[in-house]
Amino acid sequence: MGLETVGQSVPPIDGIFRALADPTRRRVVERLNRSPASVSELAEPFGMALPSFVEHLKVLEGCGLVQSKKAGRVRTYSLSPEPLKLAENWLAEQRVLWERRLDQFDAYVMNLKESEK
Repeated sequence: MGLETVGQSVPPIDGIFRALADPTRRRVVERLNRSPASVSELAEPFGMALPSFVEHLKVLEGCGLVQSKKAGRVRTYSLSPEPLKLAENWLAEQRVLWERRLDQFDAYVMNLKESEK
């Protein structure tokens, strides 16, 4: 049972990682790191039907990783760096936690070795 089904909202970080779990969406984010692009420019290297590709863009926009603007008939997407910073900060916190745990484990093992002597 997902969080949505019990009336709780999903934390934004979950949507960001869910969006980035797909290789197509990661490539779109990588492409948008260079500059904004239209839907057709973004879809070109993937060789999939445009409606299928647009679903990927909706997921990215839904979690805030990208934003779009429409000028006439052309929709242009650009990267929104704030959600990436949120994911980066979460990963940094996890890295600090595990480095501390590994340091504690290393100290524990060293103490065991010393006590065996």
